[in-house]
Amino acid sequence: MLHYGASIASARRAAIFIHGRGASAEDILGIAPELGADDVAYLAPQAAGHTWYPYSFLSPIPQNEPGLTSALGVIAGLVENLANEGHTSDRIIILGFSQGACLGLEFAARNARRYAAVIALSGGLIGPPGTPRNYAGSMSQTPVFLGCSDVDPHIPLERVHESAEIFRRIEAGVDERIYPRMGHTINADELAAVRELVRK
Repeated sequence: MLHYGASIASARRAAIFIHGRGASAEDILGIAPELGADDVAYLAPQAAGHTWYPYSFLSPIPQNEPGLTSALGVIAGLVENLANEGHTSDRIIILGFSQGACLGLEFAARNARRYAAVIALSGGLIGPPGTPRNYAGSMSQTPVFLGCSDVDPHIPLERVHESAEIFRRIEAGVDERIYPRMGHTINADELAAVRELVRK
């Protein structure tokens, strides 16, 4: 676990940053200094072997077990620990890129409640086409940001649209932005949106 910014005890908010496949906690925390919010405690867990689950997020869910359940448990443990430190879910930001974005979205949908924000940079809900999406609870108008390219080689555009619609269904405030021909990366507009969400 890496930590950047304010101490958990003094922070205005806490942010959980989830790295992508083959990347690291250090990589994803590289975003934090660009956000201009040093009163936030940024926490980034590191996946064993630099991957949260072994196969594509579009694979049958059993193929990604027990990695997926373990990864979801890491995020759940962090949220619980932060709550014990006074950061209830409405003071917690969940942000992920790529595999980390998929994990963050899936965690939020399975644990629907008010968060400070849920931010998915190049990601979508986990599971093959046709996966039942019978998520219980309400996001209580949590801001949910989904940013992705229309030609991302790892994230089908249809899954981004589906994920946005599912979060609208569970009462999130969804901001879905699709960028033409961007590829699998993060752009300046996304960073500006993240900066605004973190500062609010």
